[in-house]
Amino acid sequence: MVFRAVDERLGRQVALKVMAAEMASDDAARYRFIRESRVVAAVVDPHLVPIYETGESDGVLFIAMRYVGGGDLHSLVRQEGPLSAERAAAIISPVASALDAAHAAGVVHWDVKPASILLDVTPGRPDHVYLTDLWINRLQSAPRLTAAGHLEGNVDYAAPEQIEGGALDGRVDQYALACTAFEVLSGERPFRRDEPAALARAVMNESAPLLTSRRPDLPSAVNGVVAKALAKRPRDRYATCGEFADALRKALVL
Repeated sequence: MVFRAVDERLGRQVALKVMAAEMASDDAARYRFIRESRVVAAVVDPHLVPIYETGESDGVLFIAMRYVGGGDLHSLVRQEGPLSAERAAAIISPVASALDAAHAAGVVHWDVKPASILLDVTPGRPDHVYLTDLWINRLQSAPRLTAAGHLEGNVDYAAPEQIEGGALDGRVDQYALACTAFEVLSGERPFRRDEPAALARAVMNESAPLLTSRRPDLPSAVNGVVAKALAKRPRDRYATCGEFADALRKALVL
């Protein structure tokens, strides 16, 4: 659960993330919450939401973070539609930086999506981009397709290896970042299916559509860049999220 709160000692607003009541009695979950919050708090990047404090109060585990009041990328695309190439690149690049910093510290986000990208909007200054929810996704199960064809978990931005239950590393975040870039530039995710299980099978078995098929005004070079980041096999993707973001910027002729 997330609240907007006030740090009474310093008089500043914070985003207060509190462990859900249904997990509070689970000792293993409490241990993971404390361990992962400490690991994530140690990851330093200007585009990760800073963690001010973690702790426990009256048996409730909490994390106090910077409050970012400008809204998220999902809401922005819903309101304004596809973003310009310049603005999209200006958002994807700092998110890639934050992810690479997390990966260098051994932390994988697992659930990169437009809703986890926040924009701190200050009049007269460029928007500052933050990646959030880095810590909480370590406590969640990865999406997967069962033998009976039922989907467990959220697959909207999941990489094929997440669904298949394979070995996972930072390249799952690169895949999700590429899905996010596709959506920011076109207004739609690469794969669209009515049923979650059908969507999962498409992610695992079908090639993603060309970005220019949804946004014809973009340079054709973006197709190869996005296709590489969306490769079915992790080893066929870029080595880092930063490499993907740099290639995307160059393909957009920025």
